[in-house]
Amino acid sequence: MLNLERLRTLDALARHGSVSGAAEGLHITTSAVSQQLAKLEREVGQRLLAKHGRGVRLTDAGRLLADHAARILSQVQLAQSDLEAQRGQVVGELRLSAFPTAARGLFPTALAALRAEHPALRLRSCELEPERGIAGVVRGDLDLAVVLDWYNKPMPLPDGLVKAPILDDPADVAMPAGHPLAGREEVDLEEFAEDEWITWGEGEFCHEWLIFTLRSRGIEPILGHRAAETHTQFGLVAAGLGVCVAPLLGRHPLPPGVVTVPLRPRVRRHVYVVWRADADRRPSIRAAVRALRAAGESVGAGEG
Repeated sequence: MLNLERLRTLDALARHGSVSGAAEGLHITTSAVSQQLAKLEREVGQRLLAKHGRGVRLTDAGRLLADHAARILSQVQLAQSDLEAQRGQVVGELRLSAFPTAARGLFPTALAALRAEHPALRLRSCELEPERGIAGVVRGDLDLAVVLDWYNKPMPLPDGLVKAPILDDPADVAMPAGHPLAGREEVDLEEFAEDEWITWGEGEFCHEWLIFTLRSRGIEPILGHRAAETHTQFGLVAAGLGVCVAPLLGRHPLPPGVVTVPLRPRVRRHVYVVWRADADRRPSIRAAVRALRAAGESVGAGEG
């Protein structure tokens, strides 16, 4: 009889590509991963791993069993989902992630509502950039992830995921109060061709979107500073060090010395929640989606 936890460990190694990656994904130590895999090799009577440089790789038998493990774990998830659906109760543990401004702008309202309505549901949340949140849901490390894409740059989703919209989030340009365009009712991106931009971290989806969008308008961006957190970006703007894109979600309050002006045409990012299709019937998933959408509606109402 194959041990489910050991199959889960093998699946994590196959997905992450290393013992350390599997340990991080499973929230256990690297020695625990090695012990589980050694026991699994003894159970099946075959070598599943081989040394590869400083790390390991899966043998042919390891890849074969890892493929079966992925299907077995998916069926287990589906069985758990069906049992929860039959019971009809919102119980158990729910693991969620959101990118930073959504964690700040949506999670306090949504998670508080979930706790009040479903006290038997244990909630675990964290901040993750959209790509990492999606990867966590695909791996089974997370149950849901709040992610985003932009009006002109969709975020690709792997097969096997379901999504639901939460809100469309308008974005302005934040600039120092003394900027020549600070008193305008609307601005065009082309008007900032000579400004330094304060952007997100290298390789982050929003950073790539900004570069893509500016270049599509014929602007070669001048990149002055990078900061992951919106309020860090605002601090740099307040100091007169550049301008930045300022979505509404999680924005307020603005620090002194910073002004936001809407863009023409309007720029919006689409915020939505994703989860695995094989968990679609879980009452806890459905309750969380409802709570997140209600929180999104309250943000939209606040905008008006």
